[in-house]
Amino acid sequence: MVYVQDFDGNPLMPTEKYGSVRIMLRTGRARVVKSCPFTIQLTTEKRRYTQPVSLGVRCGSRRIGLSATTEKKELLCAAGELRTDIVDLLSTRRESRRTRRSRLRHREARFDNRVSTKKEGWLPPSVRSRMDFHLKMVDWVRRILPVTTVTFEVGSYDIQKIKNPDISGEQYQQGEQLAFWNVREYVLARDGHKCQHCKGKSKDPVLNVHHIESQKTGGDAPNNLITLCETCHKAYHRGEIDLKVRRGNSFRDAAAINVVKNAVYRKAIQSLDGCSVCRTYRYVTKHRRINAGLENDSYTDYRVISGNLAAMVSDSVFALRQIRRHNRQIHKANILKGCRLKKNQAPYLVFGYRLNDIVLFKSNRCIITGRRSSGSFALKDLETGDRYAAVSYKRLSLLQVCNRTVVFNQKRGMSGVSSARLKTGVSTPNES
Repeated sequence: MVYVQDFDGNPLMPTEKYGSVRIMLRTGRARVVKSCPFTIQLTTEKRRYTQPVSLGVRCGSRRIGLSATTEKKELLCAAGELRTDIVDLLSTRRESRRTRRSRLRHREARFDNRVSTKKEGWLPPSVRSRMDFHLKMVDWVRRILPVTTVTFEVGSYDIQKIKNPDISGEQYQQGEQLAFWNVREYVLARDGHKCQHCKGKSKDPVLNVHHIESQKTGGDAPNNLITLCETCHKAYHRGEIDLKVRRGNSFRDAAAINVVKNAVYRKAIQSLDGCSVCRTYRYVTKHRRINAGLENDSYTDYRVISGNLAAMVSDSVFALRQIRRHNRQIHKANILKGCRLKKNQAPYLVFGYRLNDIVLFKSNRCIITGRRSSGSFALKDLETGDRYAAVSYKRLSLLQVCNRTVVFNQKRGMSGVSSARLKTGVSTPNES
């Protein structure tokens, strides 16, 4: 799939006519603006023919999924991992600054200037980073595809529906059992998708939701449900085991899970101009997927979220990883005797190269994983994964400057997104 932009940089419909693309590039009627995903921009013609494109986004605190589809075809599928080191880095910075005050002499006490400085809508840095990454990925897709509708899957369950079953709406009127699917997904997520009796020792992958009290007396309330594997569930009904659990009534964990997802949805309504923004829940996605007879796969769920269940599946998936552009000195400084700081940090540029830059070495695409002041770099091949311990910077050619997000292409058959593989990439969403 080759993605196309018009003369002004607006997205057009992608094409699979590779011969026409080669001719346009050879004759100067188009130029390459991105290598992954491969995107060209028309330099002479001003076309503006587009079709409605729906973008489905599965929100998460650690992973995000994207699928852009039309009624007939899936145009793009992507999965990415978010940063999880922000809280630890902030703690390290706080410790360093506090110990610095005790190391310096004759320093007056700092006045309290941090009272009531948080503005309305303030979010912790870790939550704000995740929210920004979600919106950045949506904007990345909108720059290469003419997206008209964005649907966010903002949670596994609808906590308001659990508290008030009388809430009305289209997504609550799709079947008699749909409400129970919502509660079931909440209970599974609350219990960490693990049997609460054997804690996974039975190795049974099938999970059931068990009523602590009978359904007739206790109902389908979440505090009356518990996750059991099928082995323990059958053993309980045979009278072989005894469950030592009681009904609970706390929804605190549900509120914590949905902080990031709700923040993304609210921000998207304000920032995504020209797009229709709506939301759904994972129990609705699961219900629609089962009714349509589709396979149980995360990439399939992304397509279901977009709303086009009959769209022809894309062969490849773009994997994304959010990374740090540079290491801060405050996170790597060591305190020596005499209150001296030892800088354990490489310069921002070493012979013109940064960490995670994409370079050409022996006709192969590689990523820089380490640099030395002597000019000897550590590389990793993007195709084979081979590592090179010491390569002179003189043998490298810069292909692409690193940004905060690394993108590469992989086959759909690969299971999940490998964290080791995601550390390398072939493109960044912000390249021009």
